[in-house]
Amino acid sequence: MELYYYIALAAILLQLLFLLQTYKNHRYALDKYEKKRSWHKLRTALIVPCKGLEPDFQKNISSFYNQDYENYLLWFVVADKSDPAYNELRKLKDQLSQYSKARDIQILIAGHIKNSKESNNTAEKEKIYYSDCSQKIHNLLYCYERINEDEDVEVLAFADSDICVRQDWLSHLVWPLRHSNVGASSGYRWFIPKKNNLASLALSAVNAKVAQLLGNTRFNRAWGGSMAIRKDVFQQIGLDKIWHKVLSDDLSLTYAVKKAGLKVAFCPACLAASYESTTWRELFEFGRRQFLITRIYARGTWWFGLFSSLYSISGLWAGAALAFYAAHKFLAFSFEFLVILAVPVVFFAGQLVRAILRQRMISKLLKKDLPQMKTAIIADILAFWAWSLLMLAFIISSAFGRTIRWRGIRYKLLSPTETIVIDESINRVN
Repeated sequence: MELYYYIALAAILLQLLFLLQTYKNHRYALDKYEKKRSWHKLRTALIVPCKGLEPDFQKNISSFYNQDYENYLLWFVVADKSDPAYNELRKLKDQLSQYSKARDIQILIAGHIKNSKESNNTAEKEKIYYSDCSQKIHNLLYCYERINEDEDVEVLAFADSDICVRQDWLSHLVWPLRHSNVGASSGYRWFIPKKNNLASLALSAVNAKVAQLLGNTRFNRAWGGSMAIRKDVFQQIGLDKIWHKVLSDDLSLTYAVKKAGLKVAFCPACLAASYESTTWRELFEFGRRQFLITRIYARGTWWFGLFSSLYSISGLWAGAALAFYAAHKFLAFSFEFLVILAVPVVFFAGQLVRAILRQRMISKLLKKDLPQMKTAIIADILAFWAWSLLMLAFIISSAFGRTIRWRGIRYKLLSPTETIVIDESINRVN
């Protein structure tokens, strides 16, 4: 047999193994999401950093008040009172606090990032401020310092204000932390288009491809919008010190947890709906930002994403081109031709099945949102090949530069432990 036979067989085998792992993740999600988690003994502090008014802000925030959990504190935090989220949070507290099981509800003001250095280059039109962490992490640490004074708090839970969670979300998030080998637990987001324009459908599909990789596997990574960690583990791995120097809360947490020999548990029931609409410009900014942060903080994961994207696209499109070439070189239906033809056929079928599996999964996990997701489900299944190309474009674009824009603030990522905050408005940063 010539070399290309072995290459074709290896490509087919790898694709089938990838499909098998996807199916295992699928089964894991469906088996776990409806489990009853009534174990509420651990006193938990739920911290929700807010900046601006997200789409469906009231709906999202209300879902944190409605947690069926007997022993939790609910703390919201903003940078300053001028943030429009602050007044809205105060109104919602007045309306919802009496109906919530939360033991303590607070709206905290963390202040802006402290700057260690300011550029004196008057030729520049913008001011450059040096800081060691993002505004979000600054807000989280502000809360942690106050929670740390409460010796009864055992678990730190974190959520973003752009997700809407189910009533048992916190119960599911805390549940895996019973096990000593689990360092952190995490859910993930699922984008549900508020408008079915092409860019919003693309955002939902590309994000769904990433969410599908999570399961009962050691490759899980925490997502900052829905994650929890025991306070003693948080302190043991030195995250209170690490976070002072980083931009990404979840990737740094994942790295520290795994370095300590612990694992990150994925909680399918904590896969939360995020109602979004976007434009192509916003989509490309988001996609590049996500993968650029990954490149700086988790280079191995970034390389895996690049390789797997190239592999999937090459197997489908290059395989189809080689099959077309083989049809002219070999006799029709000869052994040589069939081996080469099997590559694009298996890749096409495998990627189609994965798209069907992830959309079948989410239709079960987020049943109440199914009517709003129908167009996105169809778009993902019919255009799975296009979303692979789009994801590769995001990854390639993230290979260049180190500057991102995140919630109105620009950051330059010098290294995993050094960040420059760049902002044209001097009033945004003290």
